Amino acid sequence: MDGGKIQILTAMILYIAVVIGIGLYYAKRANESSDNYLIGGRSLGPWVTAMGAEASDMSGWLLMGLPGLAYWCGLSDATWTAIGLGIGTYLNWLFVAKRLRIYTHVAGDAITIPDFFSNRFKENKKVIMTIAALFILVFFTVYAASCFVTVGKLFSELFDAKYVYMMIIGALFVLFYTFIGGFLAESASDFMQGVIMFVALTVVLVTGIGHAGGISGVIENAKEMPGFFELFGIANPITNANGEQLISNGVPKFEADSYGFLTIISTLSWGLGYFGMPQVLLKFMAIRKSRELKISRRIAVIWVAISLTAAVAIGIIGRVLYPEKLLTKSDSENIFILMSTNFFMPILAGIVMAGILAATISSSDSYLLIAASAFSKNIYKGIMKKDASDKTVLRISRITLLVIAIIAAIIALDENSVIFTIVSFAWAGFGATFGPLMLFSLFWKRTTRSGAIAGMLTGGISVFVWKLIIRQLGGIFDIYELLPAFVLSSIAIVMVSLLSKEPSKEIQDEFEHVKTCEI
Repeated sequence: MDGGKIQILTAMILYIAVVIGIGLYYAKRANESSDNYLIGGRSLGPWVTAMGAEASDMSGWLLMGLPGLAYWCGLSDATWTAIGLGIGTYLNWLFVAKRLRIYTHVAGDAITIPDFFSNRFKENKKVIMTIAALFILVFFTVYAASCFVTVGKLFSELFDAKYVYMMIIGALFVLFYTFIGGFLAESASDFMQGVIMFVALTVVLVTGIGHAGGISGVIENAKEMPGFFELFGIANPITNANGEQLISNGVPKFEADSYGFLTIISTLSWGLGYFGMPQVLLKFMAIRKSRELKISRRIAVIWVAISLTAAVAIGIIGRVLYPEKLLTKSDSENIFILMSTNFFMPILAGIVMAGILAATISSSDSYLLIAASAFSKNIYKGIMKKDASDKTVLRISRITLLVIAIIAAIIALDENSVIFTIVSFAWAGFGATFGPLMLFSLFWKRTTRSGAIAGMLTGGISVFVWKLIIRQLGGIFDIYELLPAFVLSSIAIVMVSLLSKEPSKEIQDEFEHVKTCEI
């Protein structure tokens, strides 16, 4: 390993040491109770809530997946995705955050999403809780796999090491960190990681603009590639049988195509996913005072707007600067790494690329922790062994963490995995399974338990069916699976709720109480 790589590794090891230190600092409080371990005793401040929610939400795909998408096929797909995410972020903080914080406290002091849904409908038989917990286990395992892919790509690209080994090392670190510190450590480090991600994106963006000859130089060169710098068109890379983009006289070959209204609506629908994202919703539930969410909303929306804009721009600038460097869709996700190592001296590059590690850790620890809580708190204690002690629940949480991490690592073994594709499926799964039910639970008093069950099952199953079967038909069916699944879930909730007996007076009175309650 040469001196430059040693400097990069040193910077990243120092960052990892700080993260582990945070975990050890909070380990004692995490071990006091399962509530502290899983939701931090509802003690988060507004800054930690905001930065923690967004850092855990965005994950490694913000620094690798989204710039890679822009690098691969141009402005339109990445930009409309970013716009949808920005709108969804704002609406989620504006409408869902405060109502959910209050409702989860009033409805039996719920500390997980399955808990809340079950308590909201006063379940005796925990059917809603079980279904919700199972979907969380499935989709968060996929999500964790995307994070492990990110770490594997990062270290294998930096140190010319075998992808599988690097992925496993990254997975072990994330598992160890989450194992000891729980929710408080995760939230505190997410705040730091959100800052690092923001700084990394900004520094690479500004430096990249300078290297590319200014904003006008970027735009001028990007427009020379057919369909690349258009919001209503797309650049489809022309590839060979191995999926590698063809190059002619040093220029990558593209085929310009249209980007129609249906495709734009489909891409914007990414924003719908926020209403069902457990890692974001859990931060709403954990803030100490609901009135502080207004401050959190402002911080979160500004962070998201700037970060998403920077990520898309980095992909465009990267293609202008290095048009023939990354010739497969999977490799294109390394553009942030390529720019960082070329722009900065090794020690600074290591600090900047700690942003990727930060993004990955901040997400994967959230995913693992929420999935573990879904099993230990909702399935094990809620159904299998209701008299389980708190220490037993804590122990089961950690065993579940290990099992999920192993399965996620197996999924992540393929080094040709595309981070953006993995994330998009899991995002659709959560958005369609929980998003409509969350909105109806919070804002429609007539929602019934039967409607809730129908909505979750319809949304979750529709994501699989649309992705694996219907979307393959092409044409008007080739839209992001979140949109049709979200609509079908909403229809199922309304229809089944209206056809079933209206909720009890106790449920309706609690709903009305939440509307005027302040916590």
